[in-house]
Order: sequence, then structure tokens, then C-alpha cells
Amino acid sequence: MSDSPSPRDPFAEARRNEGVMKCPFQGESMPMILRHADVRQAAKNWKTFSSDAPFRVPIPSEEYVRTMRQLPIETNPPEHTEYRAIVEPFFQRSKTPEVTKKVEALIDEKLTQAIESKSIEVVNEFALPIQSRALTYLLNVPETEADIWINWGIHVFKVGGALAKKGTALEVYLNEQLDRATANPGEDFFSALTQATFSGRSLTREEMMGFANLTFAGGRDTIIHSISSVMAYMGQNPKALEYLREDPKRIVHASEEFFRVFMPLTHIGRVCPMETDVQGVKVKPDGRVSLGWASANFDEVVFKNPEEIRLDRKPNPHISFGFGPHLCLGAPHARLIVRSLLKALTDQVNGIEVLDTKQHVEKEEKYQRPNGYDSLTLRLASR
Repeated sequence: MSDSPSPRDPFAEARRNEGVMKCPFQGESMPMILRHADVRQAAKNWKTFSSDAPFRVPIPSEEYVRTMRQLPIETNPPEHTEYRAIVEPFFQRSKTPEVTKKVEALIDEKLTQAIESKSIEVVNEFALPIQSRALTYLLNVPETEADIWINWGIHVFKVGGALAKKGTALEVYLNEQLDRATANPGEDFFSALTQATFSGRSLTREEMMGFANLTFAGGRDTIIHSISSVMAYMGQNPKALEYLREDPKRIVHASEEFFRVFMPLTHIGRVCPMETDVQGVKVKPDGRVSLGWASANFDEVVFKNPEEIRLDRKPNPHISFGFGPHLCLGAPHARLIVRSLLKALTDQVNGIEVLDTKQHVEKEEKYQRPNGYDSLTLRLASR
């Protein structure tokens, strides 16, 4: 099944012709790798394209908004492998019946409330609470903690789409939680950090903060953008809801297609320790390159008619959760949320009316890319 209108791919011409796009970011010009095969190869090659670069893996870099290296994402193997093992059990909780049941119940509850309202603003009133409350299940902390996180808004570091605020509130909160867990350890995420070891020693407070910072900042707006993009699509394409309702097994393929098309993270940075040739562009030692996830997901060599949203697309080797050793820890959680949302929509909703939209557009010197919504108001009709 396919539908239009098609999403816009601002990288198509450069991907076909050059394979890279030189983009200025924060006064630094870096090549964005665009082709699916090249992005995957670079993501695996951590010796040439290193993640051992505190603050410089995200684009824009984040040295002005946080004070610690994020773990495990800003490390290379073998350290990355050992760091990742410390927190992976919590991120795998999304595969357990207990957390699955809680997430499904949460989404059912929020959807029922949305149906009962005359209208719902999805980004702040629906997606943000779901993201925050679902995270409490993952981290095994009281659900009431989500009220604090919701008050931080869509972004921990951003105001109005720009890197404009330091994550001070987050860092204060994380230190408080780690202090509590040190004094009274339990079975939660923060307690696990205070009791964890790395290379035979206890974690430093900075390392604990690095894990916690990424956990709260890394999967926040990405989940929210995914929820709002899916909801908008279902409202704009009424037949899609009926298509999934006819056979709920279609939800798995549909969710993967949504992840491919509505990739919230356009790209991510890597640092070249030595001078490196990237598709004919020379990168100086300690220079950065960009792995263009969003472009790779539209590569015509891999995806037939990539701008069409095909809810039955298979195979679908998208790389929205990364590739190689740094495969996204939160992938099972994101999949659980989107699949649960689609299932709840097919069970409870007869139709979705789009009342108002304000699309978020990522504006850079060399491209503009629609990416989620700043606001999205819908009316949902009950079955």
C-alpha cells in the first residue's frame, strides 16, 4: 500500500551526483555522507570515523549545553562495549511483558482522553506525556517522576528549535537522583549506576551523569516527533487506518516504514583522527564528518520509490536506529511505543481530522528538511 503526498528528500540530487554534501555547522564545514552503503560502512568503521569525541557527536555540538561526555555514545569499542553493557538491561525492559503491558495501557488511556476531548494538541498534550511516562517504566522509577520531566518541555537543551539553553535543570535533577540512589539504593536506573563497575572500578559521578544525561536528552524529541508524525499521517491518509485494521499483523511493517520516512535525527557526527578522504572531500585530522541517516533512508539504490510511504514495504533496511556498534539502545522502546500507538488507533479510532498544523522545518544553509511538528491539533472520532 502506498500513499501521497510524498515526503520531501532535500538530499536526493547531491546523493545521486556526489554522494556527499558539504555543510557548514557552527562555523565548521563538514561533509555529510549521503548514500546508504557509505553511511553504513562509515558507521562500522570507528577507527576512521571515531565517536571518542566528547560533545562533538551531536550536530550541532553540545559543549555549551552540558558539562559531561554522554555515555556510551561518545566512546569507541572496546570501551563502548563495556559501557553499553552497564545500561543495556534497562533498555531491554521494553521487550518484557510487564513494560509492554504498561506502555499499551498508557497509550490506551491517553487515546481515550484525546477522543473524549473536542480536540487535542498532539505534541505537548499527547506525545510528551507518553514519552515521559513510558520512560519511567523503562528506568523502573515512580511514574510521578514524569511530571517533572514533562515540565522541561519538548527539548532539554533547546528553546525554539535552537541550542539556546543549558541543561541546568536536568543536571541538578540527575545529581539529586544519584545522591538519593547512593544513600538508598533500589532497583531503579539511578541505583544501578551507583552500583555499576567499569574495568574493575566503580563509576565516577561524571560517568554516571554521562549515562543519565544521554538517557534523558537522547530519546526525547525523537520519540515525540515519531508520535506526532504518525498521527498526522494517519489523519491525512484515512485509508491507512482501515488498511491496518483489516490485518493488525501489518502494523510491524508499517511502523518500520514510519521510522524510515519520519527519521527524527537527520544525521550524527563522527571525528576523523587522521586526514581522511570522504568521497573526494579531504577532512583534516580532528575534523568532523556527518553520517546522513535521513538521506540514506531515501537512497534509490536500496529503496524502490523511496518517497512513497509504503506500509507494506519489505525488505526495509532503514538505518533510523543507526548501524554498527552504536546501534540505538532505545530502539526496542521506540518500536514498542509506535506499534502500541498504531494498535490502539486501529482499536479505538474511527477517523482523525487534522485541524491545525505547524510543521517543524530544520533549516540549514545547504538544506531544509521537514522534521516533525512544533504543534499538531487533531480531532479523533471514536469507533
